[in-house]
Amino acid sequence: MNTIAKIVSLIALSAVIVPCLLYFGGTIDLATVKWTALAGTIGWFLATPMWMSRELPKDAAEVEI
Repeated sequence: MNTIAKIVSLIALSAVIVPCLLYFGGTIDLATVKWTALAGTIGWFLATPMWMSRELPKDAAEVEI
């Protein structure tokens, strides 16, 4: 599961970066860049916390925030 989340996260990050570079090169139009970057951003924010989460300290259940 951790490896799959990392792969999805990398693909989503690529979906943000690659269209911007293609637009800079004049290959695709701005509307395509906006929608692809939006989808990549949403995908990245959904996938990345799955593998970047951290272990909470043992006494975290006793601390009230």
